[in-house]
Amino acid sequence: MRIHPDAQIDASARIAPGARISAGVRIGPFCVVGDDVLLREKVELKSHVVVSGQTEIGAETVVFPFACIGEIPQDLKYDGEKTRLLIGARNRIREGVTMNTGTKGGGGVTRVGDDCLFMTGAHVAHDATVGNRVILANQAALAGHCVVEDDVIIGGLSGIHQYVRLGRGAIIGAVTMVTNDVIPYGLVQSPRGELDGLNLVGLKRRGVSREDITALRAAYQMLAQGDGAFQERARRLGEETSSAYVREIVDFITGHSDRSFLTPS
Repeated sequence: MRIHPDAQIDASARIAPGARISAGVRIGPFCVVGDDVLLREKVELKSHVVVSGQTEIGAETVVFPFACIGEIPQDLKYDGEKTRLLIGARNRIREGVTMNTGTKGGGGVTRVGDDCLFMTGAHVAHDATVGNRVILANQAALAGHCVVEDDVIIGGLSGIHQYVRLGRGAIIGAVTMVTNDVIPYGLVQSPRGELDGLNLVGLKRRGVSREDITALRAAYQMLAQGDGAFQERARRLGEETSSAYVREIVDFITGHSDRSFLTPS
């Protein structure tokens, strides 16, 4: 066991011999920390938190009661192989959140970026990749192999199908099932997940210029109403645009995907 002398650990907590506990870590009552866990500087486990598996939690991340972090995947193909969960810095992981390690078939690693908020009961499944500043509201769930890019917001009680990609800055409304990829800055709502415009509020909050927002609106209209298949429209759009934001959408659509896309209504 490697515990930094500055760490504060409640007497009722159970720390396995192989765990590595960094400076300034605080571990509250009745927490359980496994053999292959690394807690970086100033991580806080409030109480009744379980951290297991080959799991690393980044600096200043706070984990709230009854979260279960680093347990084995909920995948019948998992056969006990050593896989990992890597969580970045300054995340807020609220009550009852679950995050699983990866699987051999999915690359072996589940990744979470920095400065994210996972509200009560949210779930991050095996081999998912979550970017920075992502928000999962209460009971939102990511299935295996999902990719969630930076600044995405997923509403409460929403579910994201396995292998789906959510582009940067997209927003998913509450109680929504998303079964196909969502373009960057897309707005998705309705129970079966329909692409219903752009996340204009999010763009304005991030200080995106009026010129770029106008270009994004025009691009969305071309994707919705242009001639040819969806990817053909995107390729033509890429030949015409000078906006970096529009180029990001084009690259997302023309890149590799294991799913089809939600297309404009």
